[in-house]
Amino acid sequence: MSRAEALQQSRFLAQDADGLGYSRFWVAEHHGTDTFMSSATSLLLGHIAEHTTSIRLGSGGVMLPNHAPLMVAEYYGTLATMYGDRFDLGLGRAPGTDPMTAAALSRGNGDLDTFANDVTDLAGYLGPHRQGSRVRAIPGEGTDVPIWMLGSSTGGAQVAAALGLPFAFASHFAPDQLDQAIALYRSRFDAQAPTAQISQPHVMAGINVLAAPTTAQAQFLFTTAQLMAVRIRTGQPGLLDEPVKDLAAVLPDQLLPLAQGQASVRAVGTPDEVVEHLDGFVAAHDVDELVVTTYTHDPMMRRRSYELLADAWLPAAATGAQAS
Repeated sequence: MSRAEALQQSRFLAQDADGLGYSRFWVAEHHGTDTFMSSATSLLLGHIAEHTTSIRLGSGGVMLPNHAPLMVAEYYGTLATMYGDRFDLGLGRAPGTDPMTAAALSRGNGDLDTFANDVTDLAGYLGPHRQGSRVRAIPGEGTDVPIWMLGSSTGGAQVAAALGLPFAFASHFAPDQLDQAIALYRSRFDAQAPTAQISQPHVMAGINVLAAPTTAQAQFLFTTAQLMAVRIRTGQPGLLDEPVKDLAAVLPDQLLPLAQGQASVRAVGTPDEVVEHLDGFVAAHDVDELVVTTYTHDPMMRRRSYELLADAWLPAAATGAQAS
């Protein structure tokens, strides 16, 4: 599949999600890798906005150390000015790439204090006009694009709580501190912070999903995501691999645990099996929304998975959709 085709398939998935009743479609910022075709996040969201009608679109997220807050406010303020109140601005501290590319991109270091100050500045640029301010985001000013704090550890939870923002935890690839981060966020949430956008804590968590007509087929298709995880964790990112019947036949013994781990953030099987796991995950961690991520070698199988999930679960539960 070419890069242009990959971007086209993301648009097709967003259109499906829009029609199926998903609440959100988020795009993550990644750089310098063939695995994810989403370095220019705001451009992708603008393209998707042109081809969808009502689903909320967002960054999952913008890696703020790579950008000046003013420019982010201008980009997302422009989107909101063109397409209305359909955008969520998720912010993260990680660079979204390897160290060398991060050095080429880097504007900041992602330290908590610096990051919190940048988020505060960004929120200010998107808020009402401030009398006497010489620096303004135009477009952006007055759009009040909702800001979400992202994180894969307790650091993001601390910032989200202190600033009174909704919090999205990347448990789909880093589940270890999920409960600790949620507990910290809820206990320290400050609804009176000048940047507060919500009156009480609101938590979203990520989970890997693959629904298929049979359990065996879902497990077979999911091997693509397992091989992707091994590639990323061993520093060999690349295009998605075709699914395999036996992971042990293509991976050395020492890498099998990487492919088979993190079962707690995996819902793979028939639609009913997936729904049962998702319901259990929501109950176990007391989350308000889910971000579901699905990777398949054949993009039609990814689209089918989202359709099967929507038919089985969306009538009874609100969920968000993310694709990168």
